[in-house]
Amino acid sequence: MIRVLLAEDMHLIRGALAALIDLEDDMLVVSQVSTGDDAVTRGVELRPDVVVLDIQMPGRLDGLGAAQELRERAPECALLMLTSAGRAETLRRSLAAGARGFMLKDAPPARLAEAIRRVATGETVIDPGLAAAVITGPPNPLSPREAEVLRKAGEGADLAEIANELFLSKGTVRNYLGAIVTKLDARNRLDAVRIAAENGWI
Repeated sequence: MIRVLLAEDMHLIRGALAALIDLEDDMLVVSQVSTGDDAVTRGVELRPDVVVLDIQMPGRLDGLGAAQELRERAPECALLMLTSAGRAETLRRSLAAGARGFMLKDAPPARLAEAIRRVATGETVIDPGLAAAVITGPPNPLSPREAEVLRKAGEGADLAEIANELFLSKGTVRNYLGAIVTKLDARNRLDAVRIAAENGWI
């Protein structure tokens, strides 16, 4: 029996996914959670065979952050990421976080069940269309630090707040934001946030 932990913040989607998984004779949903923090807590407690993580979740940890912590604290758990928007950079970041699988939420139920089975046995499962996007899509032009600065700006933090949180000077933050706008060929910071978010770079 494949023991599955399901992490999805939208109640209706979580319930539907759990019902679909429980229909499979060889699978059992051992826990359902709505945040990345709870996914880590329950994953460490229960040690399921597969953790299915929605990439976008509220709280301190989103799906990617939860995947990174689970890889460190419960490395025996296979990680399968779910997303409603298939972006090449999000797939890259998921694989870097230790995920073995990456599926779109609108994939047929049979494909999701098969993906769970395959990641449970150690295989890597990636939606074919997304795999092609990784090969052909543009790479992320932002450094990790630039992405962090832009993410903070996108959350509404001003220069002083970003500088304080990241232990930088206001001038350095201003320089980062200027370089980011140039790299992304954006009109301004807001446009840079939009471009980066649409491409899964932040």
